[in-house]
Amino acid sequence: MANSAQARKRARQSLSQRARNVSLRSRLRTAIKAVRKAIAAGDKSAAQSVFRQSMSVIDSIADKDVMHKNAASRHKSRLSAAVKAL
Repeated sequence: MANSAQARKRARQSLSQRARNVSLRSRLRTAIKAVRKAIAAGDKSAAQSVFRQSMSVIDSIADKDVMHKNAASRHKSRLSAAVKAL
């Protein structure tokens, strides 16, 4: 348990930050799943449009340091390759 005022405040802040990060990480996973679902359906035009939307989600989450920039780049690269392979 936090004993000082500073430690109590940090504990409160970490709870709200964790809730925000969980929400953002969920948005990220949903965006990636949407692209993979469109690729599995085999519709290239739909996959490309969903891919473009998910790129902005991935970039914004990487900018907020919820995900490392290199990990975001890796996801984008692999999704892009999968869309191009259709």
